[in-house]
Amino acid sequence: MSKILATSTGTELDSAIDPRFGRSAYFALIDQGTGALEAIPNPFLDAASGAGTQAAQWVLEQGVDVLVTGRCGPKAAAVLEGSGVRVIEGASGSVREAVVEVAAEP
Repeated sequence: MSKILATSTGTELDSAIDPRFGRSAYFALIDQGTGALEAIPNPFLDAASGAGTQAAQWVLEQGVDVLVTGRCGPKAAAVLEGSGVRVIEGASGSVREAVVEVAAEP
């Protein structure tokens, strides 16, 4: 099973998707096998610069397979996609809705 990371405005499955990747308030890590959610405050939220690429490196360290966000900058997307992480942009609604959508895709 895969690990999904969704950018989130809060710590719950019903929190809204944060439209920003590198400056997202939280990273919601969801294990598709167990359904477990771990909401982690974004350690790069207040970075002076390079928040997106730093966050992308962190995502890789977490073993994430799919990133769901509103928008991922080109440098961060290149880091993620170059390492095999599927990046889904344009997400909205709740973290729960986004995860259900990803799980339903072939």
